[in-house]
Amino acid sequence: MDDAATAAQIEAAAKKSGLVWVVAVGTTAVHGRQQPVWHVWHEGAVYVLTGGLEQPVPGGIDQLADADSARANVTARGKGPSGRVLTFETHVEKVAPGSEEWEALVPALASGRLNLPDGEEAPRRWAVECTLWRLRPTGTIVETAAEPNTASHAAAPPPTPARSRVPRPLHLRGRPAKNRGGH
Repeated sequence: MDDAATAAQIEAAAKKSGLVWVVAVGTTAVHGRQQPVWHVWHEGAVYVLTGGLEQPVPGGIDQLADADSARANVTARGKGPSGRVLTFETHVEKVAPGSEEWEALVPALASGRLNLPDGEEAPRRWAVECTLWRLRPTGTIVETAAEPNTASHAAAPPPTPARSRVPRPLHLRGRPAKNRGGH
């Protein structure tokens, strides 16, 4: 598939998907869980707003803040029987509040964000407490519904202090009378 067809396929999948699932490339199995996030597709990239009152992305793109070659896999899903439409690789970059790009995205973000708690004041709050991420596709498609990845998508369970059930002791409050050894 040529670059233009790949770009068109990625754009169509991202625009149709109300949510995308994001996971940082190269994260450990425990922290590498895909996180569903609302997004905006704008001029060839997926934009995701995280932090503050907005969506948390633990183990996701927030870990990439200081990485030089930050990459993430983005999965767009559809309403069809397979669910997964397309997974593609992206370069991850922060968008600075107040920049031209930020100002161009604010109207799209405000219209894409449902049930804003602070209405028209949201862009000011976003500039102070949130991070806007640009996930620009690299042109690499990891998997499609027609050609799914055969590797397991299962993630290891998160660590927990809980433990397996221990068998109940044979007796509580001493041994049963029939086994005490007396007459």
